[in-house]
Formats: sequence, structure tokens, C-alpha cells
Amino acid sequence: MDLTFLFVSIAKIAALVAYIYGLLWAMGHRSIWVKVAGVTLAFGIIELALHVQFGSFQILTAFDRDLLFQAITMAMVALGLNLIYGFNGQFSLGQWGFYGLGAYCSADITFRWVNGDARGLLVAALGVTLSGLTIWGIRKFLQRFRGIPVLSAFTLYLIGVVVASGIAVIIGNIINPAIVPFLGNADNPGPLSTGIWLQAVFFLSIVLAGAFAAEISFLFGLPVLTLGSDYFGIATLGFTIVVNTLMVNSDTILPFPEMKGGRGMIGIPSLTTWFWAFLFLLIVILIMRNLLQSSTGRAMLAVREDETAAKVMGINVAENKLLAFMVGSFFAGLAGGIYAHYMGFLSPGSFDFITGFNPLIVVVFGGLGSMTGTLVASFGWIFFLEGLLRVLLGYLGTEAPTWRYVLYPLTLLLLMLIRPQGLLGSVEWGYLKSQIIRPRVKKEEAIHPEVVTTN
Repeated sequence: MDLTFLFVSIAKIAALVAYIYGLLWAMGHRSIWVKVAGVTLAFGIIELALHVQFGSFQILTAFDRDLLFQAITMAMVALGLNLIYGFNGQFSLGQWGFYGLGAYCSADITFRWVNGDARGLLVAALGVTLSGLTIWGIRKFLQRFRGIPVLSAFTLYLIGVVVASGIAVIIGNIINPAIVPFLGNADNPGPLSTGIWLQAVFFLSIVLAGAFAAEISFLFGLPVLTLGSDYFGIATLGFTIVVNTLMVNSDTILPFPEMKGGRGMIGIPSLTTWFWAFLFLLIVILIMRNLLQSSTGRAMLAVREDETAAKVMGINVAENKLLAFMVGSFFAGLAGGIYAHYMGFLSPGSFDFITGFNPLIVVVFGGLGSMTGTLVASFGWIFFLEGLLRVLLGYLGTEAPTWRYVLYPLTLLLLMLIRPQGLLGSVEWGYLKSQIIRPRVKKEEAIHPEVVTTN
């Protein structure tokens, strides 16, 4: 056993935890200049560690690079699940399914683009936009009436989205021939398939993947969220299995031969860099933190604590559940796009329901209702269990690394017995700390504090 590797790996994990603390501290500082400098420094440190070598020694090796990008995508998926389960109280096992939907959606857009087909981007952009507008219009229409059954509303939404998607396909097929001459192909790329244009398409593919996952979660969650938490968890597990089955048969049941079904999708452009991964992780943190510290976020927390009391206080429980589910799925879709363009290959086996338990374990490890805990646990999970432990077990034999799947549940069981609130519980660092809301002081009380009495 290489003790040097062991000590270096432990030092890297400790450094990553300190890195997360420093980033959150800088983001939470009052000075805008400290915020900008801190975020820029955080980006630069990892960028240098990935590329600068000291002789034969490199701080973050190619193996560490793989773990780093896995940790970032896991953090994004787990943050979304923590919003759904930890902050809103809805037990979900469908996060991995939305992660897979985002991965395949984003990969198909860029794959078609670099191979001289703009329909992936056109249909996805038009479909997401028209479907979103359709959902918004139907929602405004249904607000005029009371007592509409959920399944009736779901049917109306589903018909509207199907029609909007059909219109998007027709328009995409019409516009595509005008763009194709500027795309070229994989062997001879055109002006729109290189440079900044390709980066712009990549950015749009990630955003569209997140929006696509959010809209699917709306249609799925509308009828299913009426179930109790346990039944909702079973339904979301079924959703993950259905999505995985569609992935396996994407070249037969679905009209996507480029995905190659169970053989796996190859030829995906490797466009994910540290810049894009860092940017989208920051976007997820900013959206979730600001959402939780808004009145909407407090309503989500109220639903988690007591649905009956929340209803009495005038909170729309159904809408808050659906919003949390959609935002969490949006984060998973973004993570899927980042993952697909880093790996360059997608296999349905990476999105089965067994691996779908990973983000749930991460959330429980870090602490339900703690964004900081989720971030720390995501990086710790990947670098310790998937990185260090896997290598150490490899010294015991070729089959030994598979024993980590036995150690995962044992570790989780011990954690539940010793520290059921998770590693960090409800602790938040820096930028993620709850804002202190000071009570208003009347002018008379401020001038004459001695007249204030207490009961």
C-alpha cells in the first residue's frame, strides 16, 4: 500500500473542505470587491492546480480531475434533492431520472449541431419555450375556476404541451435547412460549429436541459404530488426506472438513433471545462440560497414542518411542493448537461435506479436542510469513497473495489446511529447562513427606551 498516496489524498480532501469554506466566506462578505476577488481566486486556484506542474508532480492529477467534475455534478444534483426532501419534506427517488434526462437532452443538441443538424437546438429551444408559455397560459386560465380535479388539469396541461412540442418540431424542420450550410460536419466543421458559436450552443444546451427537466417534473409532479410522501417516493422511483428503460430503447422506441440505446451514446463533444462547471455550480448555489431566504422559501419550510398549519396560514401547499420539485429537477438537468459533455459518452447503466440512491445518501450524510452539508458531503463522497477508498481496496485484488458498495450502507447505518442529523446537521457557512431579521423599533421606543415594558 502506498502511504504517500494515502496521506496526499487525505490532504486533498481537507484542502477541498477548506476551499468550500473559503469560497462561501468570500461570497458572504459585505464588500462587493471581496466577493469578486474571492470567487475569482477560488476559480483560479483550481485552474492552476489542474494545469500547473512542479516537475513530475501535479497537484490535481487526471484522476483528481475526473473526481472533481463528478463531485460538482453530484453537488448540483444533491442540492436539488435537498431542496425537495430536506427543505420541502418530499421524499423523492426521481432525481437521478431528471439528471439522465438533462444529460441526454443536452448531449443530443450538441451532437446534432457538430454533425450538421440544427434541429436538436431548434426543436429543444422552441419546444421548451412554447411548452412553458402553454403551461403559463393554461395555469392563468384554470385560476378562474375553483374545484377543478387534478387529473383534469393534468390532462389539459399534457395536451397543451404535446401540441406545443409538435409545433416546435414542424418549425424546427422548416428552419433547419437555412442553418445547415453554416454547420458543416464533424470532419469538416463550418463557421457555426467552432469557437464562440459552439460555446454559445453548449451554454444553451445546458440551460435547455435544465428547463426540459423542470417541465417534465411539472407534468409528472402535478398528479403525483397529491400522494403522501412515502407513496410519492415510490412513484418517483418508478419514474427513474421508466426513464432508464427509455434510454435503453432510445434507438427503437424513440426517434433518436444517434443515442444508440443500450450500447451508449458516443461522439458527444467534450466541451465541459472547469470554467463552465464552476459557473453552473455558482448559479445553482445562488438560485437555491436566494430562493430559501425569500418568502417563498419560508413557505416551503413551513410546508415541511406542518402542512395543516401552513394551509391555515394561507400557504398554497400544492404550489410550493410543485415549485420545489421543479427547481430541484432543474438543477439535476443542468448537472446532467455538465456531466455529458465532460464524459463524452452516455450509458443507460449510469442512470439506473441503484445509482439513483447516491444523491440521497449524500444529502443524508451532509444533513437534511443544510446546503453546506450537501456541498461538503458531495466532494467528500466522491474523493473519499469513489477515489481514495476505491484505490485502497484495489490493492486487495481486482474484485475488491466492488466491496465499497457494501461499505456505503454500513457507513450510512453507523452515521444514523451516531449522528442522525448528518455530518453538519443544519450548520451553514458564510454566504449560506440565514440572514438575521431584526425587529422593527418604533420611533418612540428608540428615543425613550426606558418606557418600554415587558410582560
